[in-house]
Amino acid sequence: MPDFATVWEAIADLDPTADALAHGDVATGGPPRSWGAMEDRAARLAAAFADHGVGHDDKVALYLYNGPEYIETEFAAFKQRAVPCNVNYRYLADELTYLLTNADARVVVFDHSLAERVLEVRDRCPALRLLVQVGGDEVVDGAVAYEELIAAHDPAPRIARSDDDLWFLYTGGTTGNPKAVMWPHGNLMQTMVVHYAVIEREVPTSVAEAVDAVREYRRRGRHIRLLAAAPLMHGTSGISSLQNLTLGGMIATLASRHFDAHELWRVVQERRITQLTIVGDAFARPMLRALDEAAAEGRPYDLSSLRQILSSGVMWSNESKQALLAYHDMTLFDSLGSSEGVGFGAQIARRDEGETRTARFRLGPNATVLTDDGREVEPGSGEVGMLAVGGAIPLGYYKDPDKTAATFRVVAGRRWSMPGDFATVEADGTITLLGRGSVCINSGGEKIYPEEVEEALKTHPAVHDANVVGLPDERWGQAVTAVVSLEPGAEVDDAELIAHVKGRLAHYKAPKTIVRVPEILRGPNGKADYRWARDTAAEAVGVTPAT
Repeated sequence: MPDFATVWEAIADLDPTADALAHGDVATGGPPRSWGAMEDRAARLAAAFADHGVGHDDKVALYLYNGPEYIETEFAAFKQRAVPCNVNYRYLADELTYLLTNADARVVVFDHSLAERVLEVRDRCPALRLLVQVGGDEVVDGAVAYEELIAAHDPAPRIARSDDDLWFLYTGGTTGNPKAVMWPHGNLMQTMVVHYAVIEREVPTSVAEAVDAVREYRRRGRHIRLLAAAPLMHGTSGISSLQNLTLGGMIATLASRHFDAHELWRVVQERRITQLTIVGDAFARPMLRALDEAAAEGRPYDLSSLRQILSSGVMWSNESKQALLAYHDMTLFDSLGSSEGVGFGAQIARRDEGETRTARFRLGPNATVLTDDGREVEPGSGEVGMLAVGGAIPLGYYKDPDKTAATFRVVAGRRWSMPGDFATVEADGTITLLGRGSVCINSGGEKIYPEEVEEALKTHPAVHDANVVGLPDERWGQAVTAVVSLEPGAEVDDAELIAHVKGRLAHYKAPKTIVRVPEILRGPNGKADYRWARDTAAEAVGVTPAT
């Protein structure tokens, strides 16, 4: 199995003029950067890394927003057999110090707007050798400018590498400090089986086979122009970008630091985007509003190039999917995955296949649902189990053997990734996703999964977004509490919202209290921030949340 850098070098040699990277819309971002230019810039950056002693297994931290520099830095690290590490650009000093120290980072490449945070922590991170600033009129003391570093170096020579080289994906999870999921290149390559199935090929085991697959992909008109709308620092766009570059595609990114759905549709239209990565309704709902606004103003967006929207990590409701399909006939690929594994399950929606059900998925070929004692859940039994995926999975968590053993388990002689998502198996073999066990609510002895209640709330026309948490309660142990934001101008009383949930779910799952907020706070990847929701609800209700 080849490594990413060697495959990407060969793709650049195949057609140096092909589009590789684009940023923002055509008016602000200009023409795409070619594969030849991307490879040359990454090779020069790799030489700069080498000059600072960065090599095999050294960690390169990416404290960046979406942009071409993110991909080029990953490529440069791969060239030196170093390990790129994602860093959440929302992290402040203590969080940033923890991650850079945990990763033993030798290099941090950071956006100029984050420079003060880097300066605040650099003396607390003794392993750091090189600080590289992207953009800005002035470079902070102790750092070097990204573009100057590239200009000052000749391309690094190409070296032999291994499919055991690593890519780190730090995941915050719902509790505790961030953990680095260790993905070998070869295992990530094997997760691309769906892509290669399109052209009826096995996953390549050599660089030559990978290049042949790129030729075939392009010959069949399958050239990918991916808009990574979700942050590259998270798995949905991060893994998709690695995969699609390995197929010789182009990666486009949005210029805005905050999600702008109108910008997204402009980029789709002007860059002739074929594939989008988003994170569920947190992206889909604003996208639909933008389509509605454009249509109402008589200037609908041209979506004719778009073949697929891929989402992972957050519930993507059937209502949003059907509304998107009403605008354009395409494939909506709802992937059930996590930082710790790819291919747990999927739901595919198209115009000609009728409606789907929210949170209902087909298991992947290497996936199953296991009980606490290691049995596979019987279809139609109603038993709740934990999702597991085998095959090409990560090595574990960096420097955390205990959490590795808890998540990457050996059951009946086979190693599984089991991040903690619970599900039931229906009689037809599909699964209904319940949610992450770490945020499960125990009310009166009944287990309640927040995502199920959240989706029921969001089907009410007055509700824009919702989080559901459990708060301490003398009678119930935990009381189901909903933090809700309404659509602009909407009015609805608490009793109606509670009754709405009871009309869709068992009554014990309905919120006992509704807490209203102007906006639900979510991470940049669209995932719920349950700590914020819990603290907000506790303050409103006047209780102390359990730690």
